[in-house]
Formats: sequence, structure tokens, C-alpha cells
Amino acid sequence: MGSYRWLVCALLFFATTINYIDRQILSLLKPILDNELHWTNTEFAQVTAAFQAAYALGLLAFGAFIDRYGTRLGYAVSIAAWSLAAMGHAFVGSVTGFATARVALGLGEGGNFPSAIKVVASWFPKKERAFATALFNSGANVGAIIAPAMIPWLAYTWGWRSAFVAAGLAGLVWLAFWIPLYEVPERKKRLRPAELRHIQSDGVNPEASSERVGAWRILRERRAWAFFVGKFLTDPVWWFFLTWLPDFFKTTRGLDLKQSSAPLVSIYALVTVLSVLGAWFTGSLTRRGYSVTRARKTGMFVTACLAVPIFFVTRVGDSTVIFLIGLAGAAHQAWSANLFTSASDVFPRRAVASVVGLGGMAGSLGGVLFQLFTGVLLDHFHAKGNITAGYAILFGVCASAYLLAFALNHLLSPSFEPIEI
Repeated sequence: MGSYRWLVCALLFFATTINYIDRQILSLLKPILDNELHWTNTEFAQVTAAFQAAYALGLLAFGAFIDRYGTRLGYAVSIAAWSLAAMGHAFVGSVTGFATARVALGLGEGGNFPSAIKVVASWFPKKERAFATALFNSGANVGAIIAPAMIPWLAYTWGWRSAFVAAGLAGLVWLAFWIPLYEVPERKKRLRPAELRHIQSDGVNPEASSERVGAWRILRERRAWAFFVGKFLTDPVWWFFLTWLPDFFKTTRGLDLKQSSAPLVSIYALVTVLSVLGAWFTGSLTRRGYSVTRARKTGMFVTACLAVPIFFVTRVGDSTVIFLIGLAGAAHQAWSANLFTSASDVFPRRAVASVVGLGGMAGSLGGVLFQLFTGVLLDHFHAKGNITAGYAILFGVCASAYLLAFALNHLLSPSFEPIEI
């Protein structure tokens, strides 16, 4: 059988990789910018919260835009916008300037996941979606590996502004491949008939219908709130890792930007491997005869449990820290792949991007609150000379978030059977 769908998945993977490099640059450069801007943890948290608030709005807007105009155009507009915004960081030099640049970046990046999840729903039958989602979502981990390996070198060689310019140019290069290569399966001339039949084995393409489902109609569905609550409670954990791990290693382990690169690369390499295995686990349950609901629920519960040991991060040695954070990061990514896929399991394909956009907005709003809480808490404990205690509280919140999210998700959506809207 043909394999064009995996080429499409590769495009999503590279877009997500670039996306997460863009997101990490500011946190990696924080030790340098601390000396230049003299901002407090609270001010830094406010800048990152501004990005997430804008990202929430971008998700909402792009979810509706993509459901109306399709993924080919929606993804192109999104990545063009965020690439230009990334380069715009090179032209600012104040806390306010960075906040403005982060808002522009957040608005542009709002199209990434609604586009990617709808593309997966278009190109893959249900039995392959969790694995395809995990594969493209592993780009987040690869981006998190590349960023600490590349950004310090760029910053020390060419100046910190060069890192933002390079990330923006990478997005524009991706765009040059997306436009000529992507189309929905029914209109892709290079697609072999056998592969098209395989793709359509679950039904019609999500973009085959022009009828759009409005946001208010989605918000009336209880099972939509299962997805929203799951995102609200767990997305902030991943944002916390991306934003604060460099500062965690600097302030509690005494590692500067160059020295913290190796632990960060090790963490996200571990996340990459384990998260794909986690998504494969759910697919293997389906192949063994588990229902979609039972397989998804089992995978989500197991990954929720794997996040719990991160509670002990501030009490162990450096090697164990790397393993525990890597395990929790992998648990998040595997959890996220199953949660994303549950949206395409439950909702009609013409509504998937809107559901994902609304859920992503909920996750970003949770991220805004957690970022602001993090900044105030760390400044409080820094003033007391015990910032490690602040991080202990934060990692404790991260450890408990997934089991709470699983319980509420199950309460609101006991099954992941399809519904009609």
C-alpha cells in the first residue's frame, strides 16, 4: 500500500519541530537576557503569560478558520505569521518589546495543532491516528532537543538576536514545501487508489463537507468539556517544562546556559523515545481487540500514573532528575496524543479543528495562570533564599495534574464513541 500519508505526517513533524524551537528560545536565552533586561521572575512570567494568552486567542480563531477554509490554507497562514513574528524578536530590547513580540508569535502559532490534528483525521483511519499523532507530536521533543543544542551556540557566536532570525527563516523554508506538496486525499493526484481506500475506510474526509459546526454548538456537548478540562489541567505542565527548566537547572543546580544544555538534550531525547512507545502501546491495545474507548482510557491512565514520580525531582541527584523529568515529559506527550485523538474519535470530522482549537485555548488559559503563579511563587521563595522549595511545590502540582485530569475526563466522557452534531 502507498505511503504518501506518512510523507504528510513528516511535514507535520517538521512544522511542530520548528514550532517548539521557537517556543523555547526565550527561556533558553533567559540567563543572557536577565543581565540585559534585569527583569524579575514575575516579569518574565508575565511575558510568557502574554504569549499563552495570545496563543489561546490564536487557537480559537484558527480553529474556526481552518474548519471553514481548510488545512492547506490555514496551516500556510499560521506558519507564515509565526515565522515573521519569531524574526520580529530580533528587533526588540525591552520587557514591553518582548511581550509584544510574544503576543504576535502566540497568535500565529495558534494554527499549528488545529491544522495538524485535522490533517491526521483527513489522512489516517482511526486505528492509525494515535500513532500518527504521536509521531508528528514528537517534533515537539525533537525541537526541545535541537533548541538547547543550537541556541546557546548561535547566541554566543552571533548574538542572541540571531537565534530568533534563524528560527523564523526555518519556518519560511517549511512553507515552501507545504504549499506544493499538500492537498486533501481526494484531490491528491499522486495518491494511489489503494491508499485512498485505506484512508477512507472510516468514512468521508473531514474537508469533504463545507458545513461548519459553530463554537456554541460544540460548547453544549458534555464530551467536549472532557477534552477541554484535560487540556486545561495538563498543558500547563508542558509549558512549565519548556519555560522554566533552564532556570531550574541554573538556580537549583548551579548550571549556566552552556552547562544546562546537556541535561536538557538528555531529557528531551528520553521524552522522544518514550512518548512514541506510549502512543504505540495504545495502538497495540486496539490491535489486540480493545475498543477505542478502552484502549484510549488505559493509555491515558497509565501515562497519568507515570507523571507522579516527578514529585521527587528536588530531592534526588542530577542523573535521577534527568530521568524523572524525561519520564514525566514522555508521559505528557503520550497522554496528549491520546487526548488529541479522542477529539477526532468523538466529533464529526468537520468539527475537529474547532474542538481542538477550543481545547487548546483552555490549555493556554491554564498555562497563563500557572505561569503567573510560577513567577510570583519563585520570587517569593527567592526572597527567602530557598528557591528550591518553590520548585518543589511546582513539581508537586505537575505530579498530580494528570490523575486529576483523567478522573474528570472520565467523569465527563465515559466513552469515546462518535457523536453526531
